[in-house]
Amino acid sequence: MAESKFDPQPIADGGGLFASGRPKLRLTSEYDSDTSIFFQKVSCKLLDNLAKLKLSFYNNGKGEVSEPQISFISKFFSLQYDVEERDAVLKTSLEIAPGVQFRAAHQVKARQGEVSVVADLATPAYKLELASAVPSVGMPKATFKFPLGEVSLEEKEVGDEEEEQKRTLSVNGILKSNVLNGLCTARYEEENWDLRYAFKDEHLTFVPSISLPSNVLSCAFKRRFTPSDKLSYWYHFDSDNWSVVYKHTVGKDYKLKAGYDSEVRLGWASLWVGDEDGKAKTAPLKMKVQFMLQVPQDDIKSSALMFRVKKRWDI
Repeated sequence: MAESKFDPQPIADGGGLFASGRPKLRLTSEYDSDTSIFFQKVSCKLLDNLAKLKLSFYNNGKGEVSEPQISFISKFFSLQYDVEERDAVLKTSLEIAPGVQFRAAHQVKARQGEVSVVADLATPAYKLELASAVPSVGMPKATFKFPLGEVSLEEKEVGDEEEEQKRTLSVNGILKSNVLNGLCTARYEEENWDLRYAFKDEHLTFVPSISLPSNVLSCAFKRRFTPSDKLSYWYHFDSDNWSVVYKHTVGKDYKLKAGYDSEVRLGWASLWVGDEDGKAKTAPLKMKVQFMLQVPQDDIKSSALMFRVKKRWDI
């Protein structure tokens, strides 16, 4: 949720914590009719936009507050404090040498965390990362990243709780390659393979995938009819479950979607006002609204109309 970019501003006379005068406050409020709970967030930038202070919490219709958290975020250091748990998470990231990045995280109450070092090898496209839990429980995890993917090696405990657990080396990785005008991806994790091929052009997207050794096969198909109209279809061969979604957009601020999911036997339609994937500040009046109608196939009378609202104020 934290923003990673800071817009530097000229330092006003006087300096200090609020060098440019009183900081502007940003209040963001979200409401979901399904849960009838508000999510509130208040934030402001400090030290000429070099850091941010944020307060967030949930509250219901009775005014009861829950999960309050206070965060201080800067480029090199961040602190997140959970008021109810009286617990804090500290994180830092520093460039200790050209091409060498040091990162650390610590959870105060649990007295545990992680440290890692990421170093460029020859060029920034090739990196080696060493990460270790604190306190250490074995060899650090080593990850080698390169343009076509990454490979990691780490120790893991194997065996049942009733048996003596042994530590063994585990290899995970992902490889990517362009094949026949598409992207082929092979992911290996815990002795399982996920193979995926994605073909995409201006009008058509075709994505078959299979998991081994379970032989679970699925397929995704997307067709763009016009710049504003798109149809997506997914089918899972192992379960015969399928789903379909139709999307129609009007500019960047209005989107109508409708679909059906056979697994839960549910049809639905939704209307977005404001960019669905964008931030509230880019929406008209800095407000995003979604209306959704859900119609269960087996009980149409229990259909429900829900809505979500996200509004931002700059004070």
